[in-house]
Amino acid sequence: MAEIDPLFTPISIPIRDDTHAVVASQRAHRMAVQLGFSLVEQTSLSTAILEIARNIVKYAGRGEMVLVALTDADRVGIAVLACDDGPGIADIELALKDGFSTGRGLGLGLPGARRLMDDFDIASAQGRGTTVIMEKWKRT
Repeated sequence: MAEIDPLFTPISIPIRDDTHAVVASQRAHRMAVQLGFSLVEQTSLSTAILEIARNIVKYAGRGEMVLVALTDADRVGIAVLACDDGPGIADIELALKDGFSTGRGLGLGLPGARRLMDDFDIASAQGRGTTVIMEKWKRT
């Protein structure tokens, strides 16, 4: 079972606009560099975070992301908790399909983030918001 790495303090980033989305992505990238992730892993992580954070801004207006370094036996990873109090997602299964969008986007944000991460879970309730939990593990 994964544990929080005591050498890294969890980082909380309020998400209010696209600037905050970029900050979350940059902080995750920095953490991935410090943990020795490959360039591909760093890019996958920061891209997934940017997509989810931009969804928070677009659909909820505001939310929060928390980045946590993880250890599990000999593995090192980063967990991301993203939450908002927005309108929620009516049909999560549909929202995770490529090309589906309730906005004017390409419908690649959620399914793209899911593909880029090693673990991805989403929970949402209409009128109560959405929570996404993602993990990226450093390859050995």
